[in-house]
Formats: sequence, C-alpha cells, structure tokens
Amino acid sequence: MEKVNILLVDDQPAKLLAYEVILGELGENLIKANSPEEALAVLLKADVAVVLIDVVMPGVDGFELAAMIREHPRFQKLAMIFVSAVQIADTDHLRGYEIGAVDYVTVPVVPEVLRAKVKVFLELYRKTRQLEGLNAELERRVSARTAELEAQTERLRQSEERRSLALSAGDMGSWELDVASGVFQWDDGQYRIFGLEPGTFEPTRERIRDMVHPDDRDRCTLTDVTSGDEMRYQREFRVVRPTGEVRWYFGAVAVTRDEQGGMLRLNGVTVDITERRRAEERQVLLAREVDHRAKNTLAVVLSVLRLTRARTMPEFISTVEGRIHALAATHNLLSATRWEGADLCKIVDEEMAPYHASHRRRVVTAGPAVVLLPATAQAVALAVHELATNAAKYGALSTEAGTLQLAWSICPDAVTLTWSETGGPATTEPKALGFGLTIVRSSIEEQFRGGVVYDWRPEGLHCTLSIPSAQIAAPAPAASTAEPAAPAADQRTRRSLADKRLLVVEDELLVSMLVRRMLDDIGATVVGPCGRLADGMAMAKVERFDGAILDLNLAGEAADPLADLLLARGVPFVFITGYQRDSLDRRYANVPVLQKPIDAAALERVLLSLLDTAPALQAGASMA
Repeated sequence: MEKVNILLVDDQPAKLLAYEVILGELGENLIKANSPEEALAVLLKADVAVVLIDVVMPGVDGFELAAMIREHPRFQKLAMIFVSAVQIADTDHLRGYEIGAVDYVTVPVVPEVLRAKVKVFLELYRKTRQLEGLNAELERRVSARTAELEAQTERLRQSEERRSLALSAGDMGSWELDVASGVFQWDDGQYRIFGLEPGTFEPTRERIRDMVHPDDRDRCTLTDVTSGDEMRYQREFRVVRPTGEVRWYFGAVAVTRDEQGGMLRLNGVTVDITERRRAEERQVLLAREVDHRAKNTLAVVLSVLRLTRARTMPEFISTVEGRIHALAATHNLLSATRWEGADLCKIVDEEMAPYHASHRRRVVTAGPAVVLLPATAQAVALAVHELATNAAKYGALSTEAGTLQLAWSICPDAVTLTWSETGGPATTEPKALGFGLTIVRSSIEEQFRGGVVYDWRPEGLHCTLSIPSAQIAAPAPAASTAEPAAPAADQRTRRSLADKRLLVVEDELLVSMLVRRMLDDIGATVVGPCGRLADGMAMAKVERFDGAILDLNLAGEAADPLADLLLARGVPFVFITGYQRDSLDRRYANVPVLQKPIDAAALERVLLSLLDTAPALQAGASMA
C-alpha cells in the first residue's frame, strides 16, 4: 500500500519528535514543519492526508493557520486535528470547528487515542483517493473534448494558489516566478504594498531590485535564487516606494524543483512589517529614555539630599521628604501623559492640596490650562512646593487668618505665575534668601532662563514667576481653572492608631524600614515586616492584626494571593507601589493605593480611614 503524507506542525522540536514516535507505528510518511510558513510551503508541494496543528504558536497561531489552509479550494476537505497544551474554552472549540477542524487532542497526548483518530482519517483519505482515481479515468476518456476547459481550470487553480498566499489585502502580497521564462506574476496585494499600479509596472528582476533600498540589495536576493538545495528562503529588507517613502518588508520564498533538483518555480509572500519595525525602534528609544530619566531623577534626589540644610534631624527629614514628594507627584503626572508634559493646573493641585483648611478656602488658585515640558514641570513643581513650605513656616499659611492666592496667565512670550500672601505675619526682605527660596530662583532662572521677582510687602510675600513660552508643550485639555483639593481632615479630631497591629509586606529593605519607622512614630504595632510573598502568607495565617500594607510586586511575584486572602477574611489593607492604579486588577478597585515614595501623613490618613470603615481582625484564629 502506498504511503501517504501526514503533516505535523509545531514550533517546538521536542513535541514534533514525540508526535513522530507516536505515529511512526502507522508506517506512513511523516512531514514536520516548525512554523506556519513552512507548513504552507509543504502543502503547496505535496498531497497531505492529515494535518496536526499546534494551537499556540508565536506569530500566526493554529486557528489562523487553519483558516489560511481552508481558504484554498484545494484544501477544503483536508482533515485538520488541533493539538493543545492549554485549556480550550467552548468558544475556542466552536471557532475551530467553524474553521474546519475535525477533532481536538489535548496534551498530554494518549498515543493510542491519537493513532486511532489519525488512522480513521487516513482510511477516509485513501478511499477518497480511490474515488478520485476513478474520476480521473473517466476524465481521461473525454480529455480530447475537454482540453481547453482543463487548461482554463489549471490557470484558475494557479491563480487561486497565488492569491491564497496573500493573507491580508492591506499589508501582504504574493508572487510567482517561472524560472525558465523569467516571467513574474503579482497579485493585487503585492502591487498595493509596493505602492504601484498593475497597469503601470511590469515586474522584472532588475526593476524589483532597483526598488530595494541600496543598503539592503546585497542581502535581499529572494528573486535571484539560482542554486543551492534550500527549499525556502526568508529576508527582511527595505523598499523605496515611487513616492520616496521607505518601508520595511518581510519576504519568504518557497522553491519548487523538478526530479533532477532544478528549479521550476519560486512562490513568494511579501509582508509589510513597517509598523512592527517602528515599534521596535520606539521600544529601544523608550528604554534609553527610561534609563536617562532614572539617572536624572537619582541625580536630582542626590542634589536635594546634599543641599538641604536643617538645624535638627527631624527638620531635615521633613524637608527632604517634602521635596522628594513634590518631584514624585510631578513624575506621576508626567507618567500619565507618557512624559509628553504635565498640566500646570494639576501641578498646583498636587502641591497645594495639604494647605486647604477644613473650615474655609485658604488657598485660591486660578489660571488657564497649559501643559509644561517635562523638565520645566519638575522645576515649577519644586518651586511651588518651596514657596508653599516657606508660607507654611513663616508666611500666610502659618496663621489661621492667612490667605494665599496663586494665579497664572499666558502671555505671547511667557506664562506668568503670581504668588500673593495676605493676612500672615508682617514680612521684611531678608538679608539672604533661605535654601528653599534659593531653589525657586535657581530652578526657574538657571534651568530654562525664566524670571523670579520677590516683593516683601508688609501684608505678605508677593512673588512673580515667569516661564518662557518655549517651555510650553501645548494647551492642556483639562478645565480652564484649577480647583482646590478636598479639605484635609481636622487633625484635632483624628483617631489614634496606637492600639492597632499592622502587617507590613515589602520586599525593598529600606522601604520596609521606612514604613516601620512611620508606623512606630504614630504608635502602631508592626507585624513583620515580611520581604517575600510566602513569608507574608505564612504570617497572615498565624498572626493577629487589624490591617495590612502590601507592596504590589514582591521580588517579582504579584501580591495577589495575599491580597485575595485578606479580602476573603475582611481585613482592610492598602497597596504601596511605584505602579499606577491602572496596573491593578479590577477586583482591587476599592483598595487604596499609595504611590512610592511614601508620605507619612498620607499613609496615616489612609489607615485611619480604612480602620474606621472596616471591621478589625479580632483574633489570630480567624486568620488561621
């Protein structure tokens, strides 16, 4: 009995070897293909009885390959069996059967079951071939009368074969070269992605080569294959369209040879991969930009540490924390816009939020929407922070009667910010500026050649900041005025955390030490800290605690299992992370998130709010 072909398609050589061993007992001809492209090349040259297709493959998956195969009229009845190592949903089963799959096999494969299924389709294939032989015999009897019809049918089959290789009309095309005559045939997709009109361009080797980018001509020889034993070739190259536009393409060629090994035809597929290449270039640039910004941020933080002066250690810590949080808040704003710029309204909101009193508006801000460039946004945020800190220590915000007005306007050549304090202690011009106000002047004047004018009026400090228009990225899409943040809670009515036990799970040693010190300062008892997910899970099951503080990522492991455990037990917790909130799963939508670096006051406010509204854990047994 003549052997028939069984095509095995999988990107993993080990799995192909396993299928070969299992099906070897059938005594048939096993053909292996490591990719969808290689599988298509095999199908175009050989008759195949059954195809085993891996569902999960890089690039084109098994479903897509099956759809490509089924599009060709020659393969309408080809038996295809899907092999899957992952759980297949009902919708996936339905999708596969709609495409034309005849069966599914799950991994680990049961050899007897796989052989039995394949054997059924082999028998069906042989019977079908027998019927086809009888039909061929009948056709030969009338060949003289149907010669012209057969010629037309063959041309149609070849046309459909070429057209089937164009998997997408927008960015793929197919072609064929008759080696003996040197005649090319292009489909519409090939003309389209090359930016050509079929009636105005006749493809030849020379004309195609002239369109290839000069730097790629030596390695782009897909149409010039003349020797060698390879059956398929692949290249990536650039083409200069008639408009001058340069685009990237991926080309694959399958070689058809005669019995002596001579080439008969070249069948090729061309894919426009310009967007993929541009995305790769953007990723490289982004990686370099991240590296650059990380180093710049560390340099700024180091400068803040070295230049900050204070009479006591607590004052030093408070000053440094305030400046770093100002930079962190602006970093979050810039991250939200992918570092294209930050809205001045939001910068002011972030920096002035702590100074809104609960009984009335002490800080009034107003101004048009405007987006500042990233470096400028950080400098302005630091300047506003230093002015606010100075006002809280010595100016209008140091008394209950003081008021601060911050307004800005856009002029043709600059954005002008006006800082006006009233109702505070009387002010006089100092003999020398403090470090904070020196930062304001240096960051605005030296960094981007802006202007800073201090006016020490009796009723309070009046300051004007001028930002050159060259530092403006664009008008912001937000509202035209900045609204003050919600009033802070009255510190005199704040509950104490002195009787609370809090679990801390954080993999960064220094951060966990800082959180522990913050909790110690407000009288809470720390459980842990734990640096790994496993340690946190173990601690959560045996210890008694009222709430928890979790890092979102613990040494490369997501904190989800521990978070789910706390949710199930009704234990309130807060995430501390450098990620944005949109990185969280939606099941944690009601869990508070604090951005790193952590602010002690913000941490205390969140914990008080959580423990006010959620039941505390009463006994360690309830967590066991």
